[in-house]
Amino acid sequence: MFGPSETGIIRENLVNTDHDKAIELYYEKYSEKHHELVFKNEEIQLLLHQLSTQGYKLGIVTGKARRSLLISLDHLKMNDLFDAIITGDDVIDPKPHPEGLKKALAYLNVDHTDAMFIGDSEADILAGKQANVHTIGVQWLSTYQTLEFSTKPDQIFNRVGDFTKSIQKI
Repeated sequence: MFGPSETGIIRENLVNTDHDKAIELYYEKYSEKHHELVFKNEEIQLLLHQLSTQGYKLGIVTGKARRSLLISLDHLKMNDLFDAIITGDDVIDPKPHPEGLKKALAYLNVDHTDAMFIGDSEADILAGKQANVHTIGVQWLSTYQTLEFSTKPDQIFNRVGDFTKSIQKI
């Protein structure tokens, strides 16, 4: 589902009017069950650490609410890797709209011609195309991802190692 963040979905769809209580319960369970549902990917973590130490500016543009993203980053021990974090709470128009990417580029002070956007969903690729950045479609996760992109990314990688090799040539 693309659109509002988790808190927006709860507020818009919960019949019970005690939205704040439901949101707090959601975050409690999200944090409690995170380790059962989201697994560390050592290869991706190594890639991100390498990019960071090599001086690349790293950003996240996600539809997740800031609070749930921070829970995930904490559980995955990735809190200190990103120079810019744009969440569903930070935009009016979620992906595939390019607003989040444009905010990240502005925050990082990076021109669109010097950026790449890596994504595993159709909305990611569409947002990247609309922000006029180099798009990389990835299909390297074992969990949900777009199996075939309707909008053609500039590049596609099925393995983290192949992507790592490609940027070492830059």
